[in-house]
Amino acid sequence: MRRFAFALAAFPLVASAQQQVVKPPIAVYWMSAETAAGMSMPGMPAMAAGMMGGSGRGGGQSGRHLLLQLGSQQAAGGAPKAEHDIPPGMNMGPMLPLVTPQRQPVESDRTRPQGMERPRGKMLLYWGCGENVRPGQPVVIDFAGAAEGKSPAGLASHYVSRPAGPGPGRSKTYGDWPNQENPMIVPESASLRGDHVVKGNYSPEIKFALDKDFLARVELAATGGTVRWNSIAGATGYFATLFGAQSENEVVMWSSSEVQEMGGGLMDYIPPAEVARLIREKVVMPTATLECTVPGEVLKKAGTPMFNFIAYGEEANFVQPPRPQDPKVAWEQKWTAKVRFKSTASLLLGEGGEGRSQRARQQQQPQQPQGQPPAEQAKPAEPDPVKEGVNILRGIFGR
Repeated sequence: MRRFAFALAAFPLVASAQQQVVKPPIAVYWMSAETAAGMSMPGMPAMAAGMMGGSGRGGGQSGRHLLLQLGSQQAAGGAPKAEHDIPPGMNMGPMLPLVTPQRQPVESDRTRPQGMERPRGKMLLYWGCGENVRPGQPVVIDFAGAAEGKSPAGLASHYVSRPAGPGPGRSKTYGDWPNQENPMIVPESASLRGDHVVKGNYSPEIKFALDKDFLARVELAATGGTVRWNSIAGATGYFATLFGAQSENEVVMWSSSEVQEMGGGLMDYIPPAEVARLIREKVVMPTATLECTVPGEVLKKAGTPMFNFIAYGEEANFVQPPRPQDPKVAWEQKWTAKVRFKSTASLLLGEGGEGRSQRARQQQQPQQPQGQPPAEQAKPAEPDPVKEGVNILRGIFGR
């Protein structure tokens, strides 16, 4: 009898400890701001950029890039229409239209094209800054084995938690910028600081003020395999990868991580809390680090590789209404907004480790007049079995 009475007395305590009811927001808005000092080049380095899983719509061009994404669980009142009223400092007019993209049909046939060669070649995986490679390197990944579902021996990669942003498949109604209606380029003088208003016929009105701005440009320089960069104010951590090949059947991949890491999921926006964790785990470099030496063995086997670098930035997060302090009151969110930042750069390393930045190469190349097509159009590339192997490897890690 006493046990029964005790159980009844304890029940109200369990009931009162129930968590607060949290209802998901009607609308979610993301602004992704990138400062790019150049990314990939034609041929092999372009394959490296794809392997690195970079996102955004910069198209490999230097400058400032912005991706705006609005997702809502409400249907539009008529044709979907939304816009982002921007501060004057952006120098892009009064607003940017958020256009709902036309859904493309999904291809169901994922079989290999007829006549496509079986993936061949291998990847040599290295990691760690320093003149010499670490014990146990490289890890060798055979593309043919990966295509057959064989897990490469000794291969490891760290899990990175990243929230999923708005997208057509996750929203009842969706709109983004840039788009065909307004493909405007973000000017170098653009500033994000000031008041922002997002409104449309399928979303609650979203208002927030930003006191953060684009990160500074990363400037890379290399001597003898040692790559140096400038300190980036507002950065939370740094990470670098290198991708190269000396023959068509062997590619080399290296990352600045102190522990084994492919790095495919790290060349992208990473939340500050995740960056802090990865710094503790010696995957990401702290902001006090301003140089890294690529091991000589890696440079010798990588030919003329592309060195890719990212500085992760802070985030600004907004929600309306604020969370009620009383846990008994349900939190019914109308909207959330996230603004995230990164700064990226690339360096083509030549013989002996000497490097030139994408910006320097662009200044040496003749400029194509605006509005004039190139003199020669590149022919479609034949299917590359080595590149196909890289794509399969990306699929293993879901990137």
